[in-house]
Amino acid sequence: MELMIFTNCGKRKYLNGNELAMFADKARNLALDVQSFCLTIAYTGCRISEALALTPENIDFEAQALIVKCLKKRGKIVYRGIPLPVALLDILRKQALQVDESTQRLWPWSRMTGYRRIREVMESAGIVGDHASPKGLRHGFAVQAIQANVPLTMVQRWLGHADIKTTAIYTSAMGAEERSLAARMWREEVDGQTAPQASTAAAPASISARPEPPSPPARARTYGTGMRYRVQYRPAADAAGNPSQASRKQGLSADRASKKTLLNHLRDCALVQFWLKR
Repeated sequence: MELMIFTNCGKRKYLNGNELAMFADKARNLALDVQSFCLTIAYTGCRISEALALTPENIDFEAQALIVKCLKKRGKIVYRGIPLPVALLDILRKQALQVDESTQRLWPWSRMTGYRRIREVMESAGIVGDHASPKGLRHGFAVQAIQANVPLTMVQRWLGHADIKTTAIYTSAMGAEERSLAARMWREEVDGQTAPQASTAAAPASISARPEPPSPPARARTYGTGMRYRVQYRPAADAAGNPSQASRKQGLSADRASKKTLLNHLRDCALVQFWLKR
């Protein structure tokens, strides 16, 4: 089954940093067994079945690490070490003293009981939704590690993933750095400072738009009949205000068309026909 950190509706399945902090604060005020169990999953990202299988022998106080048996490795027994914060080590030390033998489980609960304990803490912290679950804690641990620039191979080892492609899925979660980069693109407020907006002042005179050159005067052409036929057109100008070659050709074409029209009128003139017949 492919790992996904978003539901089909686009809702996240992991706890963000604020929710993880609220969950931990609520757990610290509970009984030692519930407190130690919830904080172990939150700070190690281990699966609920892996946490319930832990014994005092799995706590390496000297290396400050938790030695977790990977339950999902078929055919062979594989262990992985996960570093622990000092505060959690002290809590686990107290919990280990509640067990008669070092081979007994730290939390002799069923899987359903462990799931229920986490859900109760989630509800007391006001965390609801698809991510309010033990798996949401595991996903949240992975996302926080990725966003803290922990190497992907190290996160893979902590989570016990056989394929690093599975671990890489957590990189799709948006972090503060990604939001900051997007904010620069949007030119919105970044880190409490408003990015400079585009100036609305008038452009300097040196880069102001060039005034449109005046229209050339109307051109008059005289033909052999003594009649003057006036042609008015506005040629396109280049940057210096001079008529371009294309505009000059356009003006000559207009002159030829006007001359042809004039000759057609002369051909229909009765006086012209009279003189042509003589």
